[in-house]
Amino acid sequence: MEKTVYHFVGIKGTGMSALALILKDLGYEVQGSDIDKYTFTQRGLEQAGIKIMPFDEKNIHEGLTIIKGNAFDDDQVEIKKANDMHLPVVTYPQMVGKLVSQYTSIGIAGSHGKTSTTGLLAHTLSGIAKTSYLIGDGTGKGEKDAKFFVFEADEYRRHFLDYSPDYLIITNIDFDHPDYFFGGINDVVDAFESESRKTKKGIFIWGEDKHAKSIKADVPIYYYGLDEKDDIRATNIKRTVKGSSFDVSIKGENIGNFEIPLYGEHNVLNSLAVIGVGHMENLDHALINRELQTFGGVKRRFSEKKVADMVIIDDYAHHPQEIKATIDAARQKYPDREVIAVFQPHTYTRTLALMDDFAKSLDLADKVYLTNIFGSIREKHGDITSKDLGDKIHKGGEVLTLKDMSPLLDYHNAVIIFMGAGDVQKYETAYEQVLSTLNPNQQ
Repeated sequence: MEKTVYHFVGIKGTGMSALALILKDLGYEVQGSDIDKYTFTQRGLEQAGIKIMPFDEKNIHEGLTIIKGNAFDDDQVEIKKANDMHLPVVTYPQMVGKLVSQYTSIGIAGSHGKTSTTGLLAHTLSGIAKTSYLIGDGTGKGEKDAKFFVFEADEYRRHFLDYSPDYLIITNIDFDHPDYFFGGINDVVDAFESESRKTKKGIFIWGEDKHAKSIKADVPIYYYGLDEKDDIRATNIKRTVKGSSFDVSIKGENIGNFEIPLYGEHNVLNSLAVIGVGHMENLDHALINRELQTFGGVKRRFSEKKVADMVIIDDYAHHPQEIKATIDAARQKYPDREVIAVFQPHTYTRTLALMDDFAKSLDLADKVYLTNIFGSIREKHGDITSKDLGDKIHKGGEVLTLKDMSPLLDYHNAVIIFMGAGDVQKYETAYEQVLSTLNPNQQ
């Protein structure tokens, strides 16, 4: 890539910040702009010495290549100025597509589980061979002479069609992003099939997903799962409070027993996809197992802390299937404790489209609380409220406000999961403050 300064418009976005870190690692000059509000991705950028400026057309000058975040259109002040000056402007997916083409690339796609699987694969391969990676939690690392490049491939607005990976993992296909996929689930499946046809070596698909199983492609498809029909299969699964272990067979041949310090059936499945990629690349199974055992998780996915006598879990879950998986993981790790869910619905269109499924998944907890709906840049209000969702929930459904978190003080020696893709952490912080005040000696 040519000598230039890469200027990221929207550098604090999770994918954008990860890409900025990768380019910096690879020796390029990087800077960017964004809103002033602090975000959890900012720390990594600051530690890497990457300059972050407020949005301003004065930031744009000769010698820059503009990388445009997915949330921005051509009327954004900096992008408009760059276009007026005829500077090169590339989108985030175009830049990622250009970058990964230089390595053995593995894209991780799916409606849920992308970030966790990307993190697990990046960690595992990094321990065995030089690996660059871009994870959707804002983590990115560039290795100059890497063999592998592991990256998250997002289906929203068909962004992933800018990628032609060597391998593609499809964790599942579910109806999400109703603001874009107007043709329903068939439209979503069509997007994934289009990406599958751009894949060069092989595709790994969760075998129990009926939508994903309908995909046709021009390269071998390997199904992974728990069924005897699956090519990559886990049997003899043991789930304990320490994690999970299972035997793995590939095309009927047993390749050994694997252990992961992770919870929930979904993490067994994610591990199978990782093992499958490693196997197809002829990596030593013992090394794969060794690396799987030291994975510490990704940001905002089942992140735990203990305050007073409570276990508090922070999770990005914002779709019914993700909520189900997170509650399942909490039940595995804490089988004897009550599980309370605090859920922040994310976007009005998603809440309306999936209302019954949300109620069903949330009812897997012992008690459910909601916060008000978190909108988005494109969608600031709608014809639905959190109370409408709460009315469908059997295990509670009361709507909490930041000013009054006291209903949560009724629980002791329990697990509270704060879930959502918006700013649900504000509620978590408010609860922790109240809890700490009441239990000053139990920190």
